[in-house]
Amino acid sequence: MILPNRGMKLTKETDEFLRRMKGRTKVTPNILARMAFFISVESGNRYNNEPIDLDGTLSLDKVTWLGDTTLATEMTLQMLYPEHTSQENTKAWAYHVMQGSKSFRNAKSIEDLVF
Repeated sequence: MILPNRGMKLTKETDEFLRRMKGRTKVTPNILARMAFFISVESGNRYNNEPIDLDGTLSLDKVTWLGDTTLATEMTLQMLYPEHTSQENTKAWAYHVMQGSKSFRNAKSIEDLVF
């Protein structure tokens, strides 16, 4: 199993940021997380097993977090981190969401996310 089916969390900082972004853009945290993950991967960021606290309060199952991108996300993680355990992949996923979300820190509307 690449990612666990239940209880996936982000860092507290990322969690709070995605909630604030929802208020500004009306885009839900799970959709923002999907965007951020792929932005981070495409930007060349890589998780090097550095310590990361998954202490956010938003705990969702894999299907809710990833939706239609589940297969693509898990295959990307498997390709980038073939030796990782499910727990390490969860941290890598959270790392990529954290890194990718930085690219839309200044977004004030959904239009800012698209362009």
